[in-house]
Amino acid sequence: MKKIISALFVVACLFMTTTAQAQIRFGVKGGLNLAQADLSGLNDNFKSDNMTGFFIGPMIDAKIPIVGLGLDASLLYSERGTKFTNTDNNSDVTNKQQALEIPVNLKYSIGLGDMASVFVAAGPVFSFKLSGDNIADDLSSIVTNGTTGTDISKKGAEVGLNLGAGLKLLNHFQVGVNYSLPLTDSASGDVGTALSGLSNGSSFKSKNKMWQVSVAYLF
Repeated sequence: MKKIISALFVVACLFMTTTAQAQIRFGVKGGLNLAQADLSGLNDNFKSDNMTGFFIGPMIDAKIPIVGLGLDASLLYSERGTKFTNTDNNSDVTNKQQALEIPVNLKYSIGLGDMASVFVAAGPVFSFKLSGDNIADDLSSIVTNGTTGTDISKKGAEVGLNLGAGLKLLNHFQVGVNYSLPLTDSASGDVGTALSGLSNGSSFKSKNKMWQVSVAYLF
């Protein structure tokens, strides 16, 4: 029993030492999404506009034992949306989506004294759809004639590239702005030939571009 306790004590000490060297901190992050769908395969009479959403969730911040470098990862519940408009008949519909986002960023920080530092960040972001409106139904609802021939599906997972910058304050607060560049489609399919106002027989694709403004607190 004493050997087991001693072994556990050694493991705990090693864990605490490793954590201290890595300077790992936990926190919570939240903010605003400003998303816009980049559409292809539709005629010019179809427009998309930004819709404001939000995100929130836990985060981890770790400093690598190299001056200025660190890692930042989060597990975020995210809501976003895009408003589609058919200018031919002045009809519109809002497509909403809820997703689980996992951004992992490499960060480089420059100190501005003991109280503040600025940083730039870049890395992949993985998005997994939880629920949301069907984009095929939404587009069909504002088309002039018919819905036959559409086969548009929303992707269950997306991958993007994060590019961001921000400011750390008082060793606990972090504010930042981030742009997510899509690397995969958010929706795709055949728009068919029966939908008036669509590019007949063309392949529809949509990519989610998104700006984010965030505030985080590190414990």
